[in-house]
Order: sequence, then C-alpha cells, then structure tokens
Amino acid sequence: MAEGIKDRVAIVGMGCTKFGENWDKSADDMMVEAAYEAYEDAGIEPKDIDAAWYGTTSSGSTGGPVAGALKLQYVPITRVENACATASDALRNASYAVASRVCDIALAIGVDKLKDTGFSGLGSAGGIMDAGVRPSTTAPGMFAMMATKYFFRYGLSPDEGKRMIGLVSVKSHHNGTLNPKAHFQREVSLETVLKAPIIAWPLGLFDCCGVSDGSAAAIVVRAEDAKKFRPDPVRIKALQMSVGNEGLVRSDYDYTHVESTWQAGLKAYEEAGVKTPREEIGMAEVHDCFSITEAVTMEDLQFSPRGEVRADIESGFFNLDGGLPVQPDGGLKCFGHPIGASGLRMIYEMYKQIQGKAGPRQLKNPKLGLTHNLGGAPPACTIFVGIYGE
Repeated sequence: MAEGIKDRVAIVGMGCTKFGENWDKSADDMMVEAAYEAYEDAGIEPKDIDAAWYGTTSSGSTGGPVAGALKLQYVPITRVENACATASDALRNASYAVASRVCDIALAIGVDKLKDTGFSGLGSAGGIMDAGVRPSTTAPGMFAMMATKYFFRYGLSPDEGKRMIGLVSVKSHHNGTLNPKAHFQREVSLETVLKAPIIAWPLGLFDCCGVSDGSAAAIVVRAEDAKKFRPDPVRIKALQMSVGNEGLVRSDYDYTHVESTWQAGLKAYEEAGVKTPREEIGMAEVHDCFSITEAVTMEDLQFSPRGEVRADIESGFFNLDGGLPVQPDGGLKCFGHPIGASGLRMIYEMYKQIQGKAGPRQLKNPKLGLTHNLGGAPPACTIFVGIYGE
C-alpha cells in the first residue's frame, strides 16, 4: 500500500542567492553560492552528497552543469524540468529518493539565468497540444482572462476588481522591502499600481512578476537522522503534484479557478493531516505570477471561501500581521522569478520562518508553511503544493 511522505524526510540545510538582474554572475556562480550556503547550513561537505536533482529551464540540458560548478564528479545528477514547478519537483524527487533509502543525503538545486537570454515573459504560450491550430496567446493575456471572468462572475465592477488585485501587489512590495535578497525592494502605493501602464487589461505593470536570475538549494535527509545535522530541522509534511489540461477542451471551464490547484491542495492536506487549511496553515508562498493568480489561489487552497477573497484582501488577512500571511518574502512579484529556482526559493522562506530566522519579516507563529507553484495557464497546468513544519 502506498505511503505518504509526511515526517519521513527533513530539510537540514538551505541556500538562496539574491534574485535579480545578476549580470555579474553566471549560472555556475549562483549555483555555487546557493549550494555552499546550504552545505554550511547543514554542516556538511560536498563529498557527503550521495545524489543531486537539478532544476532548470534554460541553464543546461543535463546534470553536467552541476557536476562542473559544484565539483560533484561521478555523483548521480538528474536534471528536472517541469515548467514553474521545476525546483519544487527537484526537491520532491530528492525527498523520495531519501525516503526510499536509495541515498542518505541528497541535494536539490535550481537555477535559471534568464536575463542574459533576453526573455521578457511576454512570448506566446504554446506546446504540443496546439497542433498549429490554436491562436497564439501570452501569459498576461491568459491570466487577464481569468481576472475579467472573476470580476464578472462575482459582480465586481472594473474599479473594484482593479483595487482588489492592486492590493495584492501593494502587500507583496511591502514584504519585499524587508528582504535583502529580493529583486524589487521598494514600496508602491495603490494609486501607483492602479495608474500603471496596462499589459493586458486589467493587469497593469505592477500586477505582473518580473524576470530574474537566481539559484536556491536544499539538503534533505531522513527525518530520524535530521538532528545529527542541526537542532532545528524542518520536516516535510506533504509533497503533491497535479497535472491537468481538461480546461482546454471543456466548454464549461469557468476560468475563475484552477482545478489542478484544488486537487493538489486536497491531496497535500490529506497527506499532511490538515483538516482546516485556513486555521492550520500559518503562512504561504504561492505562485503569484500575476496578482489575480494569487487572489484565485487563495480560494483554490481553501484559505478564502469561493468568491469572497476580496474581503480577506481588504481586511489584511494575508498581510504579515494578518491571520494567514502570504508571500512574506515578497513572492514572485518582488523576490523575482528565475523559473528553475523559484520553487526552492519559496521553500527557503518557509524554512527560515519555521526556524525563526527570517529577520525583520519574521512571523510570530508560523506553524505550518505551504508553497504552491503553477506552471502553465489556468485551463492547463502543472501544480505543486508542499507543506512543511517542525
């Protein structure tokens, strides 16, 4: 009978670079920085690594870059790519290997050096499902459709809807000012967000996350061994993925929720033993590629009732001093989004918060932390949901 991952694996070391326009650093430089912070944090040396899982979308096509940059010669290294869930999937694979006793100490590392490629984030969204017959779309365009449909379904005027998603961005920018590793570190007013140039209505410039360079890494061991490495390991409570594309072919897809997020959340809560997510989850890092994505994800993960997230946003429920802080490190919006590293960056924040080492943004009672990635578009995507705690 299949067993869950709950409390079988622990994270004993993590590292993360500053995200941003890192013109002076190569992908190798960033991997070295993230990995060696993780090694030092775990109290290990490179020779202790039994196997590694490497997440990237643009910085290498095999595990070779990790072997070269980190001098992990002749160690099994598997390259992982799963859209925006790439880094989280690297951790998932490393954790399963450790839990199954295939290896004792595993490294999960993610990196992307996107700024040098000229990638702007506004390219067409396609894939093998298109078969050359679907018109080109953009990521902002797809999520703008989610926003307009959400406003319509739940009776929000254009001004009310813009204010709702604008407050999401204002909150993330505030959190980013407290994080020295974040790409964007300045406050923005709601007026600035609302008056920003439109990318795809109603999404303006400040409703969209940036394109960044960066790397993050984690060291995982079996839970029973974790305190040999450090007194405050962070245990993995759930690692779940859900991949679906029914929304592309179903005429009744409502465009106001992401079914794969709902399904992954249900599985993660079951694996972690969470019955009431809004009360039991103490903080979250979710995939805020666009401000509307964060808002809808709050409902898909059962943090807010369907159609009622606006009230929680207005009340500050998701702020640092609210009932369930979301994006305490600034999120994709302000920490940045090097695709192959973002999932591990989210987990890095949960790890630091649970240990009480998050600095000026430290939460009073972080309890369980949740991370969420969305790779793709609302009707067809790969979703990761992980839960972590003491």
